[in-house]
Amino acid sequence: MSDEFVTITNLDAHYGDFQALYGVDMHIDRGEVVAVIGANGAGKSTLLRSISGLMPNGSGQIKFKDADISGLRADEIAHLGLALVPEGRQLFPSLSVEENLIIGGRLQRPGPWNLESVYALFPILAERRNSPSTALSGGQQQMVAIGRALMANPDLIMFDEISLGLAPIVIGEIYSAIPDVIGQGVSAIIVEQDISKALSISSRVYCLQEGRVALEGNSDTITREAISQAYFGV
Repeated sequence: MSDEFVTITNLDAHYGDFQALYGVDMHIDRGEVVAVIGANGAGKSTLLRSISGLMPNGSGQIKFKDADISGLRADEIAHLGLALVPEGRQLFPSLSVEENLIIGGRLQRPGPWNLESVYALFPILAERRNSPSTALSGGQQQMVAIGRALMANPDLIMFDEISLGLAPIVIGEIYSAIPDVIGQGVSAIIVEQDISKALSISSRVYCLQEGRVALEGNSDTITREAISQAYFGV
């Protein structure tokens, strides 16, 4: 069996007449953490939305666990074992912490993640389990969003701007929990503005620039000069 868990080939994506991705090729191996970096508007969130089925693909192919998911709906892709932690958390404001988490488990996929294990990962959520999600800090809301995704027991979890708008100490708490997530055998794609954080947590990194892959490399050997050139297109 191939180690390639996700294979993206010649992927285009459009918002109406605007083309956001141009012929993107990338892959994620089984159990691997891959970071996607790039400036605002580079196409990072569009890439995750395309993989998860939240927006139609213009052309190209996305394979997940050897199945072509290019034309599937988001709910069909979720059933196959893919979960997205969206930018801005997007919690249900009328529901409590625990109710938000329970919604994440509605697919009833087997695996290690349930309320007990999510609360063990983020103990503050156990203390706030009956609080409305709107009463939480930004960092706590991000923990709920991560926990909700984990409750689906995904094989691939995607984090969109995981540290955006959070205090450094909270970012540290969230990043310290990620090895426990990946340690369960889950593959991950992390979209991140903080390049140092992205490189520290991943084995490989892709840099997008105006909807195209400008750079790919191993996180521990890629140079800051190469990243800067790819990031800014200079």
